[in-house]
Amino acid sequence: SCLQLGLERFHGVCILGFNSAEWFIADIGAILAGGFAVGVYTTNSPEACHYVAENCSANVLVVENHKQLQKILEIQHKLPHLKAIVQYGEELKEKRPNLYSWSEFMDVGKDVPDTQLREIIKSQKPNQCCTLIYTSGTTGQPKGVMLSHDNLTWTASVAGRFIMLTDAKEKQELVVSYLPLSHIAAQMSDIWLSMTFGVQVFFAQPDALKGTLVDTLREVRPTAFLGVPRVWEKMEEKMKSIGAKSSALRRKVASWAKGVGLQTNLKRMNGYSEVPVNFHLARHLVYKKVRKAIGLDRCTKCYTGAAPITRETLEFFLSLNIPVFELYGMSESSGPHTISLPHAFRLTSCGKEVTGCRTLIHKPDGDGIGEICFSGRHIFMGYLNMEEKTKEAIDEDGWLHSGDLGKHDKDGFLYITGRIKELIITAGGENIPPVPIEDAVKGAVPIISNAMLVGDKAKFLAMLLTLKCKADVESGEPGDDLTPEAIEYCQKLGSKATKVSEIISSKDKAVYAAIQKGISAVNEGAVSNAQKVQKWVLLEKDFSLFGGELGPTMKLKRPVVAQKYKDQIAQFYADVDTPT
Repeated sequence: SCLQLGLERFHGVCILGFNSAEWFIADIGAILAGGFAVGVYTTNSPEACHYVAENCSANVLVVENHKQLQKILEIQHKLPHLKAIVQYGEELKEKRPNLYSWSEFMDVGKDVPDTQLREIIKSQKPNQCCTLIYTSGTTGQPKGVMLSHDNLTWTASVAGRFIMLTDAKEKQELVVSYLPLSHIAAQMSDIWLSMTFGVQVFFAQPDALKGTLVDTLREVRPTAFLGVPRVWEKMEEKMKSIGAKSSALRRKVASWAKGVGLQTNLKRMNGYSEVPVNFHLARHLVYKKVRKAIGLDRCTKCYTGAAPITRETLEFFLSLNIPVFELYGMSESSGPHTISLPHAFRLTSCGKEVTGCRTLIHKPDGDGIGEICFSGRHIFMGYLNMEEKTKEAIDEDGWLHSGDLGKHDKDGFLYITGRIKELIITAGGENIPPVPIEDAVKGAVPIISNAMLVGDKAKFLAMLLTLKCKADVESGEPGDDLTPEAIEYCQKLGSKATKVSEIISSKDKAVYAAIQKGISAVNEGAVSNAQKVQKWVLLEKDFSLFGGELGPTMKLKRPVVAQKYKDQIAQFYADVDTPT
């Protein structure tokens, strides 16, 4: 059908929609027909869609519904290569030239002889590009990461064996597809790993990340599950709020079980194999029930990746006997580079290199921390039509420079300590990685949703803070109402606040004092005075995908936040004196 519609060799087929069988079919069809499979984020504006479609000279655009179609119709006149649009998720509302429903699209190719398709398939080579992943890049225009057939097939095969996925001939693995397929993590796990190992794929509801994911998990009971940190954090928050409402006895039992779970699993991590009797009891009383409640009772492989996760969240799940294994990589490495395993993991480490992948720590400092560089058959071909950017990413010796800072421990486990670009370099010349400080503040003050440290080229550090609030289910826009957990927290402090605006407008004494207390506690543990947070401000709205402060995997887009709240940041440094 792609060929019949005029798809030319090395031209894009853009797919814009939530995960579905049609998404997979369009993706693989585009590749076999000699084009590029190109996922587009459903949250993209019409302009952002235009950039991608124009950049890959797309001949065909596949959209899910009328809403996504509208974006394309708005920019269609600026896409000279576009020959056809296909809509799969709902019936067409209007007839237009070169606009096809999914069933029309499926029929349109029936007169193309198989020999023609076979010739095209035969002409393709393993080292040719077949997929473009547009990196959401926290700055500048997205870059089209060119992945070859070999990048995808080799990575799927070695990563799957590394995590010991079972081939369907022996035992059926099940996964839920819900993370955006335009992102490498979901594409590698849902399409390529599944195809390589015969994994059964279930599609979640489009509103999975707004709350229906757990229902789907309970229905499917997957054997492997990949969540971005925000997914694990939301589960943790939900479980804590349910726990807080249960009876005193139940809370006591749960708390005991969590203590046992954490101790046993930490010992296990360090190589002790014997399991105490009370662990078996706790499993029977608590862990099994918890797993069942969130649909992970059959899941032996729980993974997290794509953004940093806090130690607190990892320990929370470990205490319930749900080890969440961290993995690390990037679009430019076809997804994974290092992966943690049940018999080889360390809390807060991203694990060890996948078979055939190598790491170089570039220019390490006294603590062994340097830029993490990768090599292997999973390294991408380059950025589409961006030779300069490609040369910045891959050096003369073929090492891919990740932009991440990290180190290996004595056992060969990799730890990420921060991003080079994220480092705050103060006026005093101190290099400060912001994430550990932000995580510490979130840990110390449970009502805080997001925290962003600022202070580049400044005399001291300051912090932007947001509160946990309810978001609009449709748009994902953060509202003014505090979450039930946040309200409960305020009540404990003796505050009657139920809205963010109430806290800010009245400078709620109890809440402000609690935040200051938490920040002071974090400052107590600071490595140096330069690493202390001297000032902070509460923002009216939480960060979100809707507001542009978070990327598709809920990663903080620091430059966007800095621009959006530049007045508040300037205010920190308006008084000349450094606070003491």
